[in-house]
Amino acid sequence: MGRFDDKVAFITGGARGMGRSHAVALAREGADVAFCDVAAPGEAGEGARTAPYPLADVEGAAETVRLVEAEGRRCLALAADIRDTEQIEGAVARAIEELGRVDFLIANAGICTFAPFEQITDAMWEEMIAVNLTGAFKSMRAVVPHMVERGEGRIVAIASTAARTGAPNLAHYAASKWGLVGLTKSLALELAAKGVTVNAVCPATVNTPMVHNEALYGLFAPDVKQPTREEVAPRYAALNPIPRPWLEPEEVTAAVLYLLGEEARGVTGATLEVGLGSSARTP
Repeated sequence: MGRFDDKVAFITGGARGMGRSHAVALAREGADVAFCDVAAPGEAGEGARTAPYPLADVEGAAETVRLVEAEGRRCLALAADIRDTEQIEGAVARAIEELGRVDFLIANAGICTFAPFEQITDAMWEEMIAVNLTGAFKSMRAVVPHMVERGEGRIVAIASTAARTGAPNLAHYAASKWGLVGLTKSLALELAAKGVTVNAVCPATVNTPMVHNEALYGLFAPDVKQPTREEVAPRYAALNPIPRPWLEPEEVTAAVLYLLGEEARGVTGATLEVGLGSSARTP
């Protein structure tokens, strides 16, 4: 018996990284999985133009499907841009139609760009807010009526430790994640008496393609020409009281699974920080 036998999870940004980790872990615990990404088997979306790293691709989405199905569970991969109301609502509707319902939403999709404050362009700001905050809002809005009608559900938003403090060169990213925490807490209050919990996980840097790219390496090692992963790792680690450069996706997934589980039925409106010790520095 798995913890989530016969449950159905919907994950945004499930083609790789943390989203894939959540999908596989849920399948291992008995859940069927639907996920959307800007690239999935079918028509691929445009994606984020300002991101300085490649976004998910069709091959990555197919690999998530393979891994979930290897756990013996059903997996539905959908191409959808969470910024687009019609696309995300259509993806949720199809998940309900094909898998029967949606018990869990993990609002995981997000991007990260960076620049000194005065160099953040309108396009960077607008796309950051559109993906990280508006996209999460639209994803939540798409599942809430279904969950309320059924009288049960779990929503978990993936925020960031940047939602708990300031972040130089990441003002727009921090603003989007602080907004996501406010959104989470507000929705939690609205749904608290309706059987639906809403919480946020705030991870530190995570070992995903969002982190491992030339542009971000250059931010951490501006004095090094074409810095490598090995060269930047000590600089990442220096930011954290636990002197590790980054979390593994599975560490974030463990927090997500707790919030989805029956043992967290009394937890809503919370921020669960998986911050490599950074929580000790914030009130």
